[in-house]
Amino acid sequence: MNGKKLNLGCGEDIKNPNEGWVNLDFIKLPGVDVVFDIEKPPFPFKDEEFDEILAQDTIEHILNHVPVMKDLHRILKPGGKLTIRVPHFTSVDSFSDPTHKKMFSILTFFYFVKNPPTSKGRERQYYFDFHFSKVKSIKITFEHGSRLFLYNRFVRGIVNRSLRFQEIYEQTFFSRLFPAKNILVELIK
Repeated sequence: MNGKKLNLGCGEDIKNPNEGWVNLDFIKLPGVDVVFDIEKPPFPFKDEEFDEILAQDTIEHILNHVPVMKDLHRILKPGGKLTIRVPHFTSVDSFSDPTHKKMFSILTFFYFVKNPPTSKGRERQYYFDFHFSKVKSIKITFEHGSRLFLYNRFVRGIVNRSLRFQEIYEQTFFSRLFPAKNILVELIK
C-alpha cells in the first residue's frame, strides 16, 4: 500500500521515510521522527492521515489499549490497514518482559470489528463507538528457532486453517502443549 505510513512504537526498527514511513516512539532514538507517549492520546496527527499503520510489539506495553485503538482508528484513512503484532497469551514473551502490561487472544481483536465472524465481540458491539470494517487476516505464530520447530510447523498449519481452529486451539489443552509466540492481525478501517 502506497501513501503515508506510521511505524508506531518503532524502537530501533526504523522504516524508510522515503517510502512514506513516519517513525514514532516515546524515546528519541536515532531515526525516530516523532517522540510521543502513545498511552496519552490523541496522537499528534490529523484525522485520516495514514494509509497504513504498523504496531509491531507495541500494544502489549500499554495498560489501556482501548483509547489507543480508538485513536489509531481516527488517524487511519477509510480502507486503510492497521497491522498489529502482539505476544499470544500462551507465549513466554507475555510474561518475561517486565514492561508488558496486557496479554492477548485472537478474540481480543474481534471486539473492535463491526459484525465480527465470531460471537465474541458481536455480543458487545455497544462497548465502543468506533469499529474497523473487517479483519483482513489473523494468524497465530509459533516459535521456529527451537527443537520444537517441526512440531510447531505442523501445529501452525492446523491452527491457522480457520478462525474456528484458532478458537479451538485457544480454548483447549493444545495451547498449553504447544504455546504460541505471537498474534499477527490486519484490521481494515
